[in-house]
Amino acid sequence: MRSDAARSPVPRALAAEAPWATPGGHRTLAEKAFVALHDAVLSGRVAPGERLRIEDLAEMLDMSPMPIREALRRLDAAGLVEHVPHKGTRVTELSLVDLQEVYEARLALEPLACRLAAAQFTDEDAATAEAALELHVAACAGGDVSEVWATHTSFHFALYRAARSRWLLRLISPLWESSERYRRASLPVQRRLADRQSEHERMLAACVARDPEAAARETHFHLALTANLMASAMGGSDELFATGDAVGTAS
Repeated sequence: MRSDAARSPVPRALAAEAPWATPGGHRTLAEKAFVALHDAVLSGRVAPGERLRIEDLAEMLDMSPMPIREALRRLDAAGLVEHVPHKGTRVTELSLVDLQEVYEARLALEPLACRLAAAQFTDEDAATAEAALELHVAACAGGDVSEVWATHTSFHFALYRAARSRWLLRLISPLWESSERYRRASLPVQRRLADRQSEHERMLAACVARDPEAAARETHFHLALTANLMASAMGGSDELFATGDAVGTAS
């Protein structure tokens, strides 16, 4: 590996925290490269706007360029990186305009997923979601940031999977990952997520009660409030979305 750390700071940060450094699991090289880059982008270790040079990444991750290219294609499809003509690949910038576009799509899809889930929510669905929420609450109390985000994702997708729609999951997943960057960059993790435990509880309660409209309304409230909090943290002066009344806050 080259000794000139200043020439390639991004790959060196990746190499120090490569997820396959610990034995276990069987991944192709492209999958390993994707996991390393994906985690680095979401965590902010690779900054928005940072150029990702294939040759540097290949050297620092000890791979040929081919799996790196495949990993970058997958990240591009997820909206986490973008190809700029004549300049190569860079991490997608964060902006209020992009934040609004991402959440407009999420507000169309995720309340729908919870509406469909609530209409057919089973005891098994409830047990899965309840367990995920318990783990999330414990992670918030324990202060493990990576576990907070992982369990937050697990809880939401426990509800969305109960909709039993492969297409909704396929559409929601890349939007979720794009917004994850904003959540991690803009919200004080422990305070915000812990304070909003009641929103998650109301989403789950509506699904357990098999009340589709309440489930959709609670989900919309939760997402709209999150988007508005992030926009404010980014310096936005106006709320992006009307939150409406959640079931637990309606007069």
